[in-house]
Amino acid sequence: MKVLVVEDEQLLSSTLAVGLRAEGCVVVEADNGVDGLWQACENEFDVVVLDIMLPGLSGYEVLRRMRSRDVWTPVLMLTAKDGEYDQADAFDLGADDYLTKPFSFIVLVARLRALMRRAAPHRAPVLKAGSLSLDPSRRVVQRGKTTIALTPREYGLLEFLMRNKDKVVTKTEILQNVWDAHYEGADNVVEVYIGYVRRKIDIPFGTSTIETVRGVGYRLDSGSFADDAPSARSPRKGN
Repeated sequence: MKVLVVEDEQLLSSTLAVGLRAEGCVVVEADNGVDGLWQACENEFDVVVLDIMLPGLSGYEVLRRMRSRDVWTPVLMLTAKDGEYDQADAFDLGADDYLTKPFSFIVLVARLRALMRRAAPHRAPVLKAGSLSLDPSRRVVQRGKTTIALTPREYGLLEFLMRNKDKVVTKTEILQNVWDAHYEGADNVVEVYIGYVRRKIDIPFGTSTIETVRGVGYRLDSGSFADDAPSARSPRKGN
């Protein structure tokens, strides 16, 4: 699930981003209405978490302009306001859900997943590369008909690579989008997790999906695996 968080409270935004990435989400942050509107209209997201009280443009105005430009990404409004008229205004402008601060992170994640499920019939959310598929609305990864279990971090890494398939992405880009924009640890953690993902999506099936581009980063090549038939193979034991 790719989430846009538009929130000007830095601590809250960072906390949400860290938590959502731990759930396997790809997160982009914006700290004002102008940048939030640009991100929502120029890039593809599965859901937007949108604060109402924002500098530049209010959340109401961001939402109004999104809908006027036919951007129908599900939006969860996040605000300190709790009046009935505030909620009514948000829904009238095209919001899909509304959550009042303070809130439970568990409830937030549940609502985002519910928005994804409701939106799924109206969009094509399944990401594919040959026989490998990833369904963000159900959080299901499959090679052919075989379901592959991934940890949240492995799932987030694979989703980011599949959303950028055929592009070379650097370790820095992966760390900023799958870990944290402010991550300060060693970048070899990316190599470690690339290895984990390969052992689950490739080695048992005799495929090679993620290419290492030496000195640059990694690329998931969508055109090399259309003819593989993993359903006819049996995964190796121990993987």
